[in-house]
Amino acid sequence: MFVVTAYELAGQGTGGLSSPPEAKGKVMKQSRFPAGWDEQRVRQVLAHYENQTAEEAVAEDEAAYEAPDQAMIEVPNDLLPAVRELLARRRA
Repeated sequence: MFVVTAYELAGQGTGGLSSPPEAKGKVMKQSRFPAGWDEQRVRQVLAHYENQTAEEAVAEDEAAYEAPDQAMIEVPNDLLPAVRELLARRRA
């Protein structure tokens, strides 16, 4: 099963989002973000989860299970790619 929760992210820092050191004579690749996202938005989301207490993270997770317009299900890892593909097609 694949689940990302806020308390799994807490305290892990911003990882590769820090400013890279200057590279002489090399062209730097531009970061790629999903449509509608940029580095500022990513940093804001990371800050939200990094500053969340464990209790706040649990409350946020529990609230997701109570959303009337969504359902939470367990999916075996080997079926996850197919489920993601179906969801992507539905959004398109």
